[in-house]
Amino acid sequence: MTYESRIDRKPDMLFTPFVNPSLQLRNHIVMAPMTRHRAVEHNTPNALIAEYYSQRATAGLIVTEGTSPSPNGLGYPRIPGLFNQAHVQGWKQVTQAVHAQGGKIFVQLMHTGRVAHADNLLSGAEVLGPTADICPGEIHTDSSGMQPHSAPRAMTTEDIAHAVVEYARSAQLAIEAGFDGVELHAANGYLIEQFLNASVNRRTDGYGDGLHGRNRFALEVVRATVAAIGADRVGIRLSPFGVLNGTGGYPDVEAQYLALVKELSQLGILYVHLLDHSALGAPPVPAELKLHLRSAFKGLLILAGGFDQESAERALKEGQADLIAVGRPFIANPDLVARMQTGAPLNPLDMATLYTPGHEGYTDYTTLNLA
Repeated sequence: MTYESRIDRKPDMLFTPFVNPSLQLRNHIVMAPMTRHRAVEHNTPNALIAEYYSQRATAGLIVTEGTSPSPNGLGYPRIPGLFNQAHVQGWKQVTQAVHAQGGKIFVQLMHTGRVAHADNLLSGAEVLGPTADICPGEIHTDSSGMQPHSAPRAMTTEDIAHAVVEYARSAQLAIEAGFDGVELHAANGYLIEQFLNASVNRRTDGYGDGLHGRNRFALEVVRATVAAIGADRVGIRLSPFGVLNGTGGYPDVEAQYLALVKELSQLGILYVHLLDHSALGAPPVPAELKLHLRSAFKGLLILAGGFDQESAERALKEGQADLIAVGRPFIANPDLVARMQTGAPLNPLDMATLYTPGHEGYTDYTTLNLA
C-alpha cells in the first residue's frame, strides 16, 4: 500500500479498532516502552509489574519497558530480563493480566551495551560495546549512586554472533511467556544503535566502515529473530536523529536509515516504530525522511514523539502512520484512553518516583469514576 492510498481516512480514528491480518487492536493507541526499574529481585518481573501493565491495558498495544535478552545487557539497576525460566514465569503474570483485560502486549528487547555500570550487572556478566570507547555521562547504581559508565570491552565477531543468538533465544522465551510479539530496541543509544550510529561505531571491519557495515548487526538480529518466531511478530524501534547516550547526527544518516528500512521491509517484519526526540530538545526527524521511510516500508509504521490527542488524530488521518505511540501520559494516567475520549484532565506526573522501587508513583495513580 502506498503512502498516498492511506490518506483517505474515516473520522475519529484514534479510538476505532485497528485491524490488520497480523494484528487486531481495540484502538490506534500504543503505550510506548518506558523504563520503570521495578524488577527488584534478580531482574524478574513480579505481581506489581503485572498490576502496572494490566491497569493500562486499554491501550491498543502495550510495548513493555526495555528488557534485556542477555546478562550483559542489564546495564541499569532493576530492569527486567528475559533470558531464563524465572523471567519467563515472571512475565507470564504480566501477559496473562493484560490479556485478561483484552489487551495486546509486545516485549521490547533492549541490550544496553556500553550504557552500563559493572555494579548493575549479574555476577559473571560484562559491559560490551562495538568499541572500547566509554559512553559519556553517568549512570545510577543502587550500590554507589551516580557513577561514570564502565569501560566496555570491544566485541569480537564471536561476541557479536553470540549476542545475535541471545536476541533470538529471548524472542522464543517471549512467546513462551505469552507475549504477542517482540520489539527490538534499536534506538536511544543502546547496543543495536551503538552499531548503527557512526558517532559511536568506529569499527573498521564488516560491522562498521560504511552504512552497510553499520546496519549489519541490526539486520542480523532481525533475521535471527524472524527465524525464531516469525516476521509477523517482530517490530523494531528506530531513532535516527536521537542524541541520547553519546549518539548524534552524522553525514549519511538519512541514506543509512533508508537503506536499513528497505531491507527490513524485504524481511517482512510487522512494524517500524519511529521515534522523534524533538519534543525533548533533539533535532527533529525531517518530515521528508519520515515520508521516504513510510514509502519504503511495506509493513506498519508507528510514530512516537510528543503526540497529544489532536496531533495523533491528525497524523492518522493524513496517513503519516498506522498507529501512534504515547509515553509519559500513560505513567500518571492508567486510564489515559478514557480520559482522552471524555476530555477529562490528566493527572500530573510525579517525576521523583519514575525510577524508584515500589508502588508509589507506579500503581497508585487515580483513575476516573465512570460508573
